[in-house]
Amino acid sequence: MTPAPEPYDALLLLSFGGPEGPDDVVPFLENVTRGRGIPKERLKEVGQHYFLFGGVSPINDQNRALLDALRKDFAGHGLDLPVYWGNRNWAPYLTDTLREMAADGRRRVLVLATSAYASYSGCRQYRENLADALAALEAEGLAVPRVDKLRHYFNHPGFVEPMADGVVASLAELPEDVREGAHIAFTTHSIPTASADTSGPAEEHGDGGAYVRQHLEVARLVADAVRERTGTEHPWQLVYQSRSGAPHIPWLEPDICDHLEERHAAGVPAVVMAPIGFVSDHMEVLYDLDTEATARARELGLPVRRSATVGADARFAAAVRDLVVERAAVERGQDVTPCALGALGPSHQVCPVGCCPARAPRPAAAGADSPYA
Repeated sequence: MTPAPEPYDALLLLSFGGPEGPDDVVPFLENVTRGRGIPKERLKEVGQHYFLFGGVSPINDQNRALLDALRKDFAGHGLDLPVYWGNRNWAPYLTDTLREMAADGRRRVLVLATSAYASYSGCRQYRENLADALAALEAEGLAVPRVDKLRHYFNHPGFVEPMADGVVASLAELPEDVREGAHIAFTTHSIPTASADTSGPAEEHGDGGAYVRQHLEVARLVADAVRERTGTEHPWQLVYQSRSGAPHIPWLEPDICDHLEERHAAGVPAVVMAPIGFVSDHMEVLYDLDTEATARARELGLPVRRSATVGADARFAAAVRDLVVERAAVERGQDVTPCALGALGPSHQVCPVGCCPARAPRPAAAGADSPYA
């Protein structure tokens, strides 16, 4: 049976964005930090991570590869749905892309955010950006499309299985004499503990909220898959990276570098760093893991490998198709059985009121509290 996208007439890939040359770095960081009053000289210091890589973040090329994979998968399975791309902080900008979609006559748009988990920065902030962009279109007198966001896909097999393969491959790259005793450090972006505690629907708030629970679930799923494929039970822990906040504000810990020191002191012979919190190998993966954490491990004499992110894996593209068809069927009032691994089950289709609240309330599209329903 040909998969039906109705009532949707387009998919929007919504991502963070990144600079594509040295001259882009500071303007990009100004976009990211707008409203915080950070001096340009400080932004130049922060931008050194990008300058180490020629001022180019890999995220845009990763998104181009994902766009290509999605279009090929959709065409190969008869899903007639055009795919657009917009970013929050760099070209192609979200507002420009939505303006293009409106001009093309798109009226019901599904949104795939390149963030798999519940949190303010990983979900609601994207929804706030959507609301801002739609408000801009409305102010221009354009027809404002309705936008709906695909549910969180952290426990979809098309997201989990490629990561498990990546860990198995990284274990195989370790010297044989340390491979069996290797520890797996599952990494994700650290966020303020207050944001973590209020992540997900209100009933899931408390001690780490949905953000921590969802990551722990994925870590268990990947670790179980690794055990099944290798026959070895590897110890593991969820750790964090990329902290950027003021020192006096509590953020999720332990940091990956501190964790490597602790594991080395405990006699662990090797570590595989598995960035389960990230869809692609963007700058925070390349710098915080491949550069900074790897250098710290080298100082310790601790063998490490970093496993691959999902990126444009064909199984992830197929998972997106599955999520699109699922949500379209829900909108048509059909009974569906959402695909999800593990104990948490499928995430909500529509973000409820009170989900991942902001410190200062702002309009957010694609949720139960959307002003553009």
